[in-house]
Amino acid sequence: MRTLTQSLKQKWLEAFARFNQSRLSQGAWRYLSCLTSNKEHRATPNLSLRGACRQGCVYLVGSGSGDGELLTLKAARLLMQADAVVYDRLVGDDVLALIPMGTERHYVGKTRGHHSMPQAEIGALLVKLAGQGKSVVRLKGGDPGIFGRMGEELALLGDAQVPIEIVPGITAASAAAACMGIPLTDRGHAQQLRFITAQLCREDGTPDWAALASRDETLVFYMGLSKVGAICAGLRSAGLPDDWPIMLVANASLPEQRALTGTLADMPEKLAAEPLPSPCLIVVGSVVKMVEQNPAMVCHQVA
Repeated sequence: MRTLTQSLKQKWLEAFARFNQSRLSQGAWRYLSCLTSNKEHRATPNLSLRGACRQGCVYLVGSGSGDGELLTLKAARLLMQADAVVYDRLVGDDVLALIPMGTERHYVGKTRGHHSMPQAEIGALLVKLAGQGKSVVRLKGGDPGIFGRMGEELALLGDAQVPIEIVPGITAASAAAACMGIPLTDRGHAQQLRFITAQLCREDGTPDWAALASRDETLVFYMGLSKVGAICAGLRSAGLPDDWPIMLVANASLPEQRALTGTLADMPEKLAAEPLPSPCLIVVGSVVKMVEQNPAMVCHQVA
């Protein structure tokens, strides 16, 4: 277990500055250089990072959408202090770079059709590491409580009487909307917001499109790139108009972010002509119209 000394704070700031140097303005770079300087006349960072990892505790931590600057300070502190980090595939390289040399690392990432470690074994690993008296960060992409199978791990850790703490992160939906310059809710467009896994089905295996086809709601589908055609057809069959807006955002908040906007009628054809990589988020709703109204607000072009 590490306590976050002034020296460790400096190391964190230096790591943050290092992977952001190419993206920072000259003024911001000078400021960070000032914060990380050892010279007495320089300013001293005044960050409230006084906590400590508890031995034998598992921290379920969200790493955000991939952009290291969107990582919370608490998550960064825990990464600097933990004895072991168990991390998923969608954790960004910038975030992994903050883990000190010598920290025990376990990769447990999953891709479609291939799991490097079954979920039950991941839970068993967490229990084992905590049982050895180690402080453990279970690092997940986005927010750990949104389609991150956190509930299963909570149940297993609870059965084993392992202390836990949940540290939220920025979910992909928030990052995608922000980087496209739109809100997810708006008085004039959407008074409701729904996050949906594309695998959401009723008992007969058919999504309940009628329950989803609301004009005053924003729908965000996770893990649905291969089902764009079915989503568009299903929502149209349930009453949403052909020209209802839809947006696809791949690698939200990262330099390689790509996006497509269109309608329920034309999006399958657009995607076939311009394929997007995974992970890709699908946003359906009137708020998507605001992308064209605010084209200059795309943050990854401004950063």
